[in-house]
Amino acid sequence: MSPEADHGKTFIKGLHQAWLDEMRSARNYHALASREANPDRRAILERMAEAEERHAERWAKRLRSLGADPGTYRESLIDRMKRAVLLRSDTASAAGILEAGEAQADRLYETLMTSAPSDTDRTDLTHAAREERAHSRALGEFESGSAGVQGRLQRILGRERWHVRGGGWIGQAIYGVNDGLGAAFGVVSGVAGATHANSEFVLLSGLATAIASALSMGSGAYLATKSEREVYEAEIDKERGEIAANPEEEKDELELFYQLKGFTPAEAKTMVDRLAEQPGQLLKSLAHEELGLSEQTFPNQWVAASSASLSTAVGAVVPVIPFFFASGMTALTISFIVSTLAHFIVGSSKVLVTGRSWLTSGTEMTLIGLGEAAATYLLGMLLSPLIG
Repeated sequence: MSPEADHGKTFIKGLHQAWLDEMRSARNYHALASREANPDRRAILERMAEAEERHAERWAKRLRSLGADPGTYRESLIDRMKRAVLLRSDTASAAGILEAGEAQADRLYETLMTSAPSDTDRTDLTHAAREERAHSRALGEFESGSAGVQGRLQRILGRERWHVRGGGWIGQAIYGVNDGLGAAFGVVSGVAGATHANSEFVLLSGLATAIASALSMGSGAYLATKSEREVYEAEIDKERGEIAANPEEEKDELELFYQLKGFTPAEAKTMVDRLAEQPGQLLKSLAHEELGLSEQTFPNQWVAASSASLSTAVGAVVPVIPFFFASGMTALTISFIVSTLAHFIVGSSKVLVTGRSWLTSGTEMTLIGLGEAAATYLLGMLLSPLIG
């Protein structure tokens, strides 16, 4: 059998499994909807079932075109037993079980894309995978009790993640100072132990550490932030394509999310129709609700890089400063005192982003810094005979 034929066989087998999974999921959603007392939730579950049926129909049609008619769906005894367990669970527990199934389906689609024989197949699989992820997020709302106080609190906290992101440069600056201070304090202690506090060696190694740490942190922050934004832009482009290819389905998905947030079907439809009048707003809303993405969550990469570099440099230069004005053990003693105090101040400052006790955080950071300095100083003393 040729590699192409084997590849095609793998795709057919995987697609048949996807058809079975979608048929099974549709029946589960219908069954769960039939026993749901809340009319809004019942309507949402029925719409999910209809989406699964659309997927199953699409895969059945594709299988027939490949000469592999799936035939008639027959439910196994195990499937019926699993559904019985599902129906005896409360709504939140049942949602958790179904959410796991959606995640499994998403993984199957990702695997199928590697053996898909055409761009059309890959597009269809991508769309189905995105719908499965949307269903998974919707079920997560069910599971957390979206209609209750807990669900509303979860949504508020979710919306307010910008408090960390929007002021993200503050947190990045604090952690940059922390990293620079810790690295330089360790190097200064180690070199001092190895050279009997030779000021020239300590000064040179300390400054080299400050520069290297600052550049490393800055470039890392720049690349990480830039990558996040590139991923966001790529997902936005995919979502834009989905809207162009299947506008009604995308609108249905957004309506579903708004219903899960407590709006009636009529209110959700009105909101989505209004958003659809402005394609840009519809796109942003879908990206936020379906993918959990928002442009405002990504800081500017240059701000992130500058903040990380400067803060790391500031932290790293603290243990080195005494060696500009003193030498030997005197400079090392001053460096030890200043660095210990700086560790406490930086640790206490973390309360701005962690909310922890300033005293606990400052003490913890101080002990870690002292432990690091002691370890590197002892290591330097052990290596001192080798240095000569």
